[in-house]
Amino acid sequence: MTSSEETPSFRLAYVPGVTPGKWVRIWNERLPDVPLTLVGVSAAEASDALRGRDADAGLVRLPIDRTDLSAIPLYTETTVVVIPKDHVMAAVEEVSAAELADDIVLHPLDDTLEWEHRPGKPAIERPATTADAVELVAAGVGLLVVPQSLARLHHRKDLTYRPVVDAPESRVALSWPEDETTDLVEEFIGIVRGRTVNSTRGRARSQARSKDGSADADGTRRKPATGRSTGKASARATGKATGGSGRSGAKSAGRNQRSGSAGPKAAKRGKPRRRS
Repeated sequence: MTSSEETPSFRLAYVPGVTPGKWVRIWNERLPDVPLTLVGVSAAEASDALRGRDADAGLVRLPIDRTDLSAIPLYTETTVVVIPKDHVMAAVEEVSAAELADDIVLHPLDDTLEWEHRPGKPAIERPATTADAVELVAAGVGLLVVPQSLARLHHRKDLTYRPVVDAPESRVALSWPEDETTDLVEEFIGIVRGRTVNSTRGRARSQARSKDGSADADGTRRKPATGRSTGKASARATGKATGGSGRSGAKSAGRNQRSGSAGPKAAKRGKPRRRS
């Protein structure tokens, strides 16, 4: 089987905390003949996975190394602090970075938040992953500041979280190799941007095209109609030829033919003489 005959497919990478389920469901409804495969990657590995063509596109956290990659920001997440349920901060609805000054705040190696000045006191060692840091929070070693989706992903019954009002936020984006903006990538861009089926670019629209190059308002291509004119069309044409328009022109032409008149230029009949 040649490459041109292979069944098309689409590989979507995604980083922890991002939930692509809604977009995958829409993809399966619109393109049931093109299977979508999810590829889980760490935030640090996402850009290399895309450049290495391990995925056609990816849902990543910004910032990433944008070399040879295109990216469309999708949404911004709230940043929260993960704390034990019996921590004093559990009694308030939100906190500021300054209120973390007296606590040890863990900084895992896979952290994607960009701080100008990190809050709290640093731990002796940095945890390898966010999952490891959550375990340390549960053990009472320190606190953890992360995007809200990661706090939900690593939820534990003995932990809770509160928004940090002045913390940097995490942005999620759709990224792909800039020289591989294929029709399928365009389809997924349309899905994440909320385009309808009729407005989606790429494959779906190209399938609506026919061979002659003409198009209706809804994008359907059709050939121009051929054949003899209908009776109504002939009547309209006759009306124009006789100086009238539409149905009245056709009736005028008929009266001229019955009376033997030559049309609008025929001689007018004189008035009858009055009897003496």
